[in-house]
Amino acid sequence: MDADHAAADELRRLRGGFDAAAEDYQRTRPVCPPRLFDDLVEQAGLEPGDRVVEIGCGTGQATVPLARRGLAVTAVELGAGLAAVARRRLAGFPAAEVVTSSFEDWRPGEAPVDAVVAVNSLHWVDPALRYSKPHDLLRPGSALAVADCLWARPTDADPFWTEVQEDYQAVGFEGGPPPPPERIGPRHLPPEAESLFEEVASLRYPFEVVYRADDYVANLATQSGTNALGEPRRTEFLTRVRHRLRSLGDPRLTATFVGLLTVGRRR
Repeated sequence: MDADHAAADELRRLRGGFDAAAEDYQRTRPVCPPRLFDDLVEQAGLEPGDRVVEIGCGTGQATVPLARRGLAVTAVELGAGLAAVARRRLAGFPAAEVVTSSFEDWRPGEAPVDAVVAVNSLHWVDPALRYSKPHDLLRPGSALAVADCLWARPTDADPFWTEVQEDYQAVGFEGGPPPPPERIGPRHLPPEAESLFEEVASLRYPFEVVYRADDYVANLATQSGTNALGEPRRTEFLTRVRHRLRSLGDPRLTATFVGLLTVGRRR
């Protein structure tokens, strides 16, 4: 197997791993601030009743805010467990539906649509279809909205956030600690999207979430970086963090994030 095929297989494995703990995912994953969704609707030129396709909805962290704003959302989710939670949460929104499928394999019924939205999900889509398929789904002048939620670590953060890096290092976790929020700038559409979309907005939204100690560990267990460790390093990592928190009396933890929103108009 060549390196490209191996990387593609690993991508498929990791993106399918979120389904293993759908309820923990729903309970502990941070949700972008309401202002991000207000700006998304405004910058994309959306109105109540407009049709939106959402890529990789998870348990509906973005789907519910979009449905509350009157949009008719078709959410495509690979994981059956995640999709089931999303359907439960969207039961009060008859204009919203959840389809269990990968975005690559999904075949839309009606087209074009008024917007395609991806929140913490576009990087999981096959690069060959990542921008071309949203482009094909959209009518001219409609929008692709991409949002992400990135971890940050303020310089004055609780010492836990520095000390826990020892646990990451002990198991060979790839990458380094999160940067301060001010160093996370707006995100722009990449060069491969420029022939398909004209960028019209690139915005950022710092925010905080307070976690109970057990919920923070549950959140770590849902992350792709943790699952990429494989067993037994994944178990060792979670055990180390759990022991560290217990030694501190299971404190509540204030986690810092930066939400990012990029909107492109279909050419």
